[in-house]
Amino acid sequence: MPAQAFGFALFLFCYYAYAGTFSTYASLYFQGKGMSVAEIGVLMSLIQVLRIFGPNVWGYVADHSERRVFVLRLTGAAALVTFSGFIFGSSFAHFFAAMVLVNLFTSAQGPICEALMLSEMRGDLTYYGRIRLWGSIGFIVTVMLASFLMDWQGTDALVWFCGVLLVFVLGAAFRLKEVPRMQHVGKPPALLAVLRRKEVLAFFASTALMVAAHSSLYTFYSLYLEKQGYSKTVTGLMWSVGVVAEVLLFYFQAPLFKRWGAKRLMFACFAFGVVRFALIGAAPHTLALLVLAQVMHAATFALHHSASVQTMQRWFGGALQARGQALYISISYGIGATAGSLGLTQAWQATGAQSIYFVASGLVALGAGAAALSYRWQR
Repeated sequence: MPAQAFGFALFLFCYYAYAGTFSTYASLYFQGKGMSVAEIGVLMSLIQVLRIFGPNVWGYVADHSERRVFVLRLTGAAALVTFSGFIFGSSFAHFFAAMVLVNLFTSAQGPICEALMLSEMRGDLTYYGRIRLWGSIGFIVTVMLASFLMDWQGTDALVWFCGVLLVFVLGAAFRLKEVPRMQHVGKPPALLAVLRRKEVLAFFASTALMVAAHSSLYTFYSLYLEKQGYSKTVTGLMWSVGVVAEVLLFYFQAPLFKRWGAKRLMFACFAFGVVRFALIGAAPHTLALLVLAQVMHAATFALHHSASVQTMQRWFGGALQARGQALYISISYGIGATAGSLGLTQAWQATGAQSIYFVASGLVALGAGAAALSYRWQR
């Protein structure tokens, strides 16, 4: 077990508690402030847009300064200060500015913490899932608490709740200590040289398409369920079902990887993804099928994430550790989710809410094709 296992688990718990709660309910908060579906789509897409820039900027600073813990503390303090902007004003322009500033800092914290954790693990990912699952537990606990709070006090309570969570994120950053990076034998490869390899490009294309499909959940799932007549409490429970499945997968994943390997498990993720999104679009009024689709989150998110991290270790390590994680977040959750969110906004407006989940199913199928090319081209 890594020496800082508790510190990593605490930080991930607090970070994903904030990130998960805000991304889950921000669309409802913006709707309560009078924003249109198109405006909500743009505002929510900024979470992903800033993942294109934030992780790479701060990943570069972390790798070159070799002060990753300091960067976590700095971005934590800056995020807390800029989040106070949600308390003042209620126009689209005001929310746009606040989303840009807050997400510039928060988008970097997840990948930097994971890079720090991977450095301490020295390539042994046996305990990766059991530490990473605490991020999922943080998500599920606070998503449920926030759902009860908003049913009681209204959606305005969200900003105060998330502000408190950011205080905890900053406190958790002060428990972490710096970890020496694993060193390359000889001169480390140039980042652009690695990124230009066709198997790496195909890999990132596959992860971007998978995350683009998931933007149908991150941006619209809460609104989708509300449109079908479900309460905020049911919405919170549905999110929680997915995260419970995710937690269980993270906890028990090590034997799966030992038996089947990252490649086979990656293709299983895509197969589940095609079915999952089609189910959500086809059966919005059948609660049992919606629950089944949420259980599949164990494969489409947790298993896919772990398989992706394991695959990336062959290309990004040592001096490229933080920037490798940053690229994964930026390309997948930045470019992929931004394109997905904006494109699915248009699909919602043109052909209705259910259509976006059939589009998402198609995106997953394309991602499977890109993954197949990546594994075929790997030496």
